[in-house]
Amino acid sequence: MPVMKKNHLNSTVVGLSLSLLIAGTALLSPQAASAATTTTNGVVAAATATATSTSRAESIVRTAKSYIGDVTYRYGTRNTSRLILDCSAYTQLVFSKNGITLPWGSQAQAKLGTRVSKKTSLSKGDLVMFSTSTPGRINHVGIYVGNGQFISNTTSSGVVIRSMTSGYWKDRFIMGRHF
Repeated sequence: MPVMKKNHLNSTVVGLSLSLLIAGTALLSPQAASAATTTTNGVVAAATATATSTSRAESIVRTAKSYIGDVTYRYGTRNTSRLILDCSAYTQLVFSKNGITLPWGSQAQAKLGTRVSKKTSLSKGDLVMFSTSTPGRINHVGIYVGNGQFISNTTSSGVVIRSMTSGYWKDRFIMGRHF
């Protein structure tokens, strides 16, 4: 068995290599990335990068914001070439641009991912479901952008960012879905 000298430079290079492996893998992989390397004493060290979910969430939010001012709302419509969409067609488009397939329809989208019951437990990029008419019945969907705000395609204003903690949407939240 080869004898390895322990020195500060090897530890630094190994640590840097592990960091680069994790960061590079996180950019390439849509799921949580995993990397392995050998330390100076021959022990295999494994690391899991949870940054992928953060980078994907940031990408979803960035994509969602890129449609502000460009999308026209029309109930029951999914015309992606002319950007005439209802709320669920908008979330479907945004998520598809980020490699996630969603069905059309807010109630259908509410069945995917992991349920998030409390507003305080939402993460950026989560779908957020609301009731705008019949209490408790999901009929609007948007995307959580952080700081108590979400973005969605609305009948009144097209794609906009609104507060979930005050005003019209405050008491209409039903649940979130995490991917």
